[in-house]
Amino acid sequence: MNARWANAWRGGTLGVALVLALLVFRFWFSAVLPMTGDEAYFVLWGEHPAGGYYDHPPMVGWWLTALLQASRAEWFLRLPAVLLPGALALVAWQLARPLGSERARLAAMLVLLQPASVWNVLITTDTPVILFSVLAVGAYVAALRARNPPRALLWQGVAGLLLGGAFLGKYFAALLGVGILAHVLLARRDRGRWAGFAVLVLAALPAPIYNLWWNNGHCWVNVLFNFVNRTADAGFQAENPPLYFVCLAYLATPWLLIALWRQRAALRAAAQRADVGAVLWLAGVPLLLLFLLSFEKSVGLHWLASFTPLLAAIGAMALPLANVARLLRWSALFAVAHVLLIGVICTLPLETWRNSSAYDGIVLTVRADELLARLQPWADDYLFATDGYSPAATLAYHARRPFAVFGEGSYHARQDDFLTDWRVHDGGRVLILRKSEPAADEYAPYFERIALQHVDLHGVRYTLVLGEGFRYAAYRDGVLTRVRDRFYRAPAWLPRRADSPCEFCMRYFPDDTGGMLPLKPR
Repeated sequence: MNARWANAWRGGTLGVALVLALLVFRFWFSAVLPMTGDEAYFVLWGEHPAGGYYDHPPMVGWWLTALLQASRAEWFLRLPAVLLPGALALVAWQLARPLGSERARLAAMLVLLQPASVWNVLITTDTPVILFSVLAVGAYVAALRARNPPRALLWQGVAGLLLGGAFLGKYFAALLGVGILAHVLLARRDRGRWAGFAVLVLAALPAPIYNLWWNNGHCWVNVLFNFVNRTADAGFQAENPPLYFVCLAYLATPWLLIALWRQRAALRAAAQRADVGAVLWLAGVPLLLLFLLSFEKSVGLHWLASFTPLLAAIGAMALPLANVARLLRWSALFAVAHVLLIGVICTLPLETWRNSSAYDGIVLTVRADELLARLQPWADDYLFATDGYSPAATLAYHARRPFAVFGEGSYHARQDDFLTDWRVHDGGRVLILRKSEPAADEYAPYFERIALQHVDLHGVRYTLVLGEGFRYAAYRDGVLTRVRDRFYRAPAWLPRRADSPCEFCMRYFPDDTGGMLPLKPR
């Protein structure tokens, strides 16, 4: 039996069957998984096309704008994420192909069987970052392998364009740029390295220049979010560096990391090849920088996902073939375990999670249509709102109508600051859906009259705050002023364009000089 199984692996029959089964699973999972709050928030971006957004550069919003022209079905909007592992596997195959067809096949299979390739069907800002980053590595290595200078420069330009595309997904794509610079400075000795690097930089530069131009005319919102607002709580926490290694081991798989460490002599020998060494540098430098960052901030799984497919490619390119085949078998078992676990979870009744602290959010996500049906008596007369971005985005996606965020909210996901103009609702009615009972006087300053009602759904009691006679002036002074002071105060080193002041500040505080205020100590 073991011999037949091994022969099936070597012949590729079992591998092809497993890949096809995983693809079917991913399409099924993308269809049955309810739209998550983060995804619904990015769909909101797509529904309001713009040159940029509050949290990040605009790439996933642009993708969703295009997809929404055809369908709003979850499985369709998630198509880029569903098909992403196939693209990553093709790059891994291309990276390993000069070392033999067997290594190329194993490289592609290792990528397809990594945990994120099994379960991650979510369409988020990470989807374009992962795609363009790995494609950029493939183009950079193709430049190193090119046999004539013009072709090498062409591939360097392609790598730069792809790196720019990754940057327009998320800022941390710049870590790959640092990896490329480190490789050029410290590893390469060929005569064409600086000309190629110059072409790469020139091709990549339009993306960050565009992003800076857009931010300069829009309150510097995603610069403030990424480098000021979300770093306020940064500081050393003893659990973060170990957690980094746990996340890395999970995404790359522990057996791959162990094999790379045990076979480090083989890895060093393989890295003498320019192409293998380049992949090692372009994966290793960003991962090292993220490890150093973990001493100041928690590094999540999604931050590592752009580089763990490269580790799989390195393993297939450098390790003995027998070792890689064993790794593949372990990864296949791990993938099957994920599929079975997810299948079981999806069949469990909703009430299974009743004792979870997240149960109210689970019900809101999974039974959004039922909750919206309970809100219909107020649909014509009230502005619907929640007290957080995730439920607001989720309900807006299912209702196909706006859900505002009432209150200060968090530093995350503040796109509603630009979508909802509270001035036009002065004197109007607002329904605020909450997962918890509000304090008695929490909303009193902002309405002439308030009534509370409750909606019981699958064991969760949601509170409806029915406010009449909205007092915009009180809301501006009590809430929007805090929002301005906390999220829209720019450091002095950020330039201000007199012809394009901060939209949020000018809307509610037109007397502020230039629409932006200096940063206050926190």
